[in-house]
Amino acid sequence: MNAKPEAVIPAVYTQGLSKIYDNGRGCRNITLTVGKGEAFGFLGPNGAGKSTFVKMLVGLVHPSVGDGTLFGHPIGSVEARRRMGYLPELYRYPEWLTGEEVMKQHASLLGIRGAQVKTLIREGLDQVSIGRRGSDRVKQYSKGMQQRLGLACALLGKPDILFLDEPSSAMDPVGRREVRELLIELKKQGTTLFLNSHLMEDVEAVCDRMALMLNGEMIREGSVAEMLQVKVRWRFKVGGFSPVLLDWLREESGLPISQIEKQSDEADTISNWEHPVWLEAELEDENQAGRLNMLIVEQGMTLYEAHAEQEKLEDWFLQAVAGRDQRGERG
Repeated sequence: MNAKPEAVIPAVYTQGLSKIYDNGRGCRNITLTVGKGEAFGFLGPNGAGKSTFVKMLVGLVHPSVGDGTLFGHPIGSVEARRRMGYLPELYRYPEWLTGEEVMKQHASLLGIRGAQVKTLIREGLDQVSIGRRGSDRVKQYSKGMQQRLGLACALLGKPDILFLDEPSSAMDPVGRREVRELLIELKKQGTTLFLNSHLMEDVEAVCDRMALMLNGEMIREGSVAEMLQVKVRWRFKVGGFSPVLLDWLREESGLPISQIEKQSDEADTISNWEHPVWLEAELEDENQAGRLNMLIVEQGMTLYEAHAEQEKLEDWFLQAVAGRDQRGERG
């Protein structure tokens, strides 16, 4: 049988991959495919089994049952490890070393030798915005700086796939944005990304597809757009309103419009006799919003405000795990 071309071999493939510990924790029966050049987000509450699954993929944990490959090579094999970079959730570096020395140590482990080492280290430290502070000792780095250093080490060998376990959890908002921009650029360059994160905005901004883990099992998987269903809720603040006009708007527009309570944090500066209310409708596009605006004004109502509220990944996540038992960190 002829070997498959590299282009059609998935970056990550697992079939029934499981790791069960004596206490019953771990993850079970994970079947997953991640395409080459794809950015994949792995979500779930603490204790869901996400890190266990990632450790199996990078070869740090041996599966109890099942198998998997990276670019067609068995997980844990030398061939698979050569293709990947990995930033663990718990990163630790000798505090007496400088950032450059930590990078040099990792270059040695990767088999990088000669004059290119110095160039790669300088480029790597600049890439994660450490720059000249690479000559400082690790003990002088904040947690966020150490996490940047770990990311630079993971990128040192220019990997085909990058596994990131909470890559910006210790960073401030500026640092998280810089890492997010770096990941987007890496994806443009063709690097496959496997992002295990609690930061929903990172997954939403970077990833093409995602999966949700809960209690060691993968309960949902799909594209970010499919998972969020690309639902766009529009809200309209109107004055001069009556229930009769709501019925007319529904009939004329053919849309499921509803009246909602006024937002509690809103300072009402409009005169009471106009009785401003909020209307809400789930719309397909801005054309429907424009038509609804026109109908509101046409009936003599005053339109004070109209805005879209696209469903966010955090809302989706909370809805997905609502009502389910969660073992959590202490379960």
